Amino acid sequence: MPIEPTTTNSPKTTKYVIIIGAFFFIFGFITWINGTLIPYLRIACELEEWQAYLVTFAFYISYTIMAIPSSALLARTGMIKGMSIGLGVMALGCLVFVPAAYTRNYMMFLVGLFGVGTGLTLLQTAVNPYITLLGPADTAAKRISMMGICNKVAGILAPLVIGSIILKNANGLVEELAKMNAAEKTARLDQLAHSVIVPYIVLAAILVLIAFLIRFAHLPEIMPEQNEEAGVSVHTSPKVNRQYAMGFMAIFCCVGAEVLAGDSIGNYGMYHGIDLDIAKSLTSYTLAAMMAGYLFGVTAIPKLISQQKAFLFSTIGGLIISILIVVLPGILSLVFLALLGLCNALLWPAIWPQALNGLQGKQLAKGSAILIMGILGGALLPLLYGAAGKFSNNQVAYLLLVPVYLFLIYYSYIGKRSSKVNSPS
Repeated sequence: MPIEPTTTNSPKTTKYVIIIGAFFFIFGFITWINGTLIPYLRIACELEEWQAYLVTFAFYISYTIMAIPSSALLARTGMIKGMSIGLGVMALGCLVFVPAAYTRNYMMFLVGLFGVGTGLTLLQTAVNPYITLLGPADTAAKRISMMGICNKVAGILAPLVIGSIILKNANGLVEELAKMNAAEKTARLDQLAHSVIVPYIVLAAILVLIAFLIRFAHLPEIMPEQNEEAGVSVHTSPKVNRQYAMGFMAIFCCVGAEVLAGDSIGNYGMYHGIDLDIAKSLTSYTLAAMMAGYLFGVTAIPKLISQQKAFLFSTIGGLIISILIVVLPGILSLVFLALLGLCNALLWPAIWPQALNGLQGKQLAKGSAILIMGILGGALLPLLYGAAGKFSNNQVAYLLLVPVYLFLIYYSYIGKRSSKVNSPS
């Protein structure tokens, strides 16, 4: 039975938060496999480095293309049924990896990634506003931080688990390929490509099972408060349109920085001479730093620090660390790239409540879809980084992060100013 946005915590609310947390674990595991897929497909499909970043482009561009259709579908199905459909679409995307692996066709791998991203778009469009509304507004960032912990625990595990399967003895593989003739190399690369088949079939089976079991979870529909009553127009004003645009750009920058830090670190480690056996799992270090940031958010917000101040300090820290990545030598630069995850952790949880503040009914649904479209940053920034690295070098290319964090500092300032205006005198 549909329920209204809740303003207090309860045992039932806690149960629902735990269930949604399980979804975020799934998001994290499947999303952060990309950090291992980039070096894997670079070898298996014999790609240039910039071509390998099409992995993130194909995955995250689906959010931008499919966000509005997902919002329209959810309006028809409701959030809960929409979650099941999203899981089914993700499973289909995983299954595309089977023919892609048999043919070693990079384009087909990208199609599969787009399919997985499409299913995730539907899920994200449903569960992000769902968890935001599932409790008091002033603790929304705390709940989203809890979801982030689930996401990043899975993200830490994903590169370790998948990397141990598809890039087993990676250094030996590279040396082996270098000594082979053309026919032997083709046969060995075909064998390498086939190593993703079983993991992705297992993932597809798990997703289908969860899509079936979700009907027994008894998750309630959350119906946002409607603003169509009493003759109130639902047409967006210039102020609301600006709120949409700023929220879109904030998510664009947030996700772009997060994905760039997590998915490029493996190649960046190889750039500094780290063996592939180690580099293939470096994404886990970035995500471990993010999880530390989320743990801080859960324990400290709002008891020790407001979510707005945490947002501001995170953006300033991200800018400082980005500069250190560019100017520090070798391994130190790599360490700070991993630490960037610490600053990225509290960006997403703070942006959603700020971007959706005051929106109701259809405006809320539209705002959620526009924010999801902002995940485009995860598609474009890694690709731009790959291109910049080709024309300069992999370290200097991280200068792309400087304007990203400058905008986020500005956006956090807007939120701080808005909270002062709206606070009781």
